[in-house]
Amino acid sequence: MNREMTRRGFVARGLAGAAAMGLTGERIASAAAKKANGGKLRKATQLSRIKPGKTMLEKLKIAQDVGFEGVECGATANQKVIDELRAASDKLGVPLHSVVCATHWGFPLSDPDPGRVKKGMDGMRIALKNARDLKATNVLLVPAVVHAKVTYKQAYERSQARIRELLPMAEEYGITIGIENVWNKFLLSPLEFARYVDEFGSKYARAYFDIGNVVVYGFPQDWIRTLGPRICRIHLKDFKRAGYKWTQLLEGDVNWPECIKALNQVGYSGWMTTEVGGGDLAALRRLSAQVDKILACV
Repeated sequence: MNREMTRRGFVARGLAGAAAMGLTGERIASAAAKKANGGKLRKATQLSRIKPGKTMLEKLKIAQDVGFEGVECGATANQKVIDELRAASDKLGVPLHSVVCATHWGFPLSDPDPGRVKKGMDGMRIALKNARDLKATNVLLVPAVVHAKVTYKQAYERSQARIRELLPMAEEYGITIGIENVWNKFLLSPLEFARYVDEFGSKYARAYFDIGNVVVYGFPQDWIRTLGPRICRIHLKDFKRAGYKWTQLLEGDVNWPECIKALNQVGYSGWMTTEVGGGDLAALRRLSAQVDKILACV
C-alpha cells in the first residue's frame, strides 16, 4: 500500500468518526484535518472576523459550526463584554485562547513620551486581566514601532525594559506574552527575533509568529526552524510578492507544505489563528476550508 493510499484511508476514518458524532460538514472536515496532523495543530479565528451573530454566544457558535476550534479576541476595559464572552465560551466549550492588546499600535512601549508609554502599559495590564478572566493563556503584543523619532536601538531597549516590568504579572496569571512580528520596521530577521526573546530568560515571553508578515523579505519556514520552541502561537496569512498584496490563504507565495513540515520538525503543538478577512457565513466557511487544507499538509 503506497503512502498516499494510507493517508487517504487515515483521513477517511477521521471523516467517518466525526460524522458519527453528528457534526456539521465543516466540523467533520476540520476533525479530519486535525486527525491527519495528529491533533497537534489547533484551528482558530479572530472574533473581529465573525460578522454574523448579535451576541457573543451566537458568534462563538457560528465559529464552532463552521469548524473553528477556538477564538482569539481583542482586549477591552468593558468587563460586561468579558463576562459575556466567558459565559459563551464555557457554555459551548470554545476556548478564547488568546487576547490581543488594544493599545500597542497607538501607544507603543517604545514611545519616547512617558505618558503614552503609561497608556500602552495600562493597555497590556488590561489585556492580561482579560486573559486571566477568559482562561486564555496568551496576550499578543506588538512590542515596538520604529520610526523617524524612535531608533531601532531605542525600540529594542525600551520595549524590552517595559516587557520585563510586565512579566511578573504575566507569570502570576500564568499567561504568555506573545511577541508578534509585524510591519513595524522591527525584528526583521529570525536570528534577531530569537535573540530578543531569549534575552528575557522567561517562558512567559515568547514569539507569536505571523507567517504572512515575513513573505516580503523572507521565507516563513526558515523563521519557524530558527525560532523553534520559542513559538507560542501562529497567525495564518498569505501574501503575493508580485503586485505586493495580501491574498486569501493558499493564493499567495507562502509554501504551506514547507511551513507545516517545519512546524512538525520543531515540535510545535498549538493554535493556528487566521488573521485574514472573515465576513459573512459563506466567507467564514471558505476560510475554515482553506485552513483545513493547510493543516492537512502532512
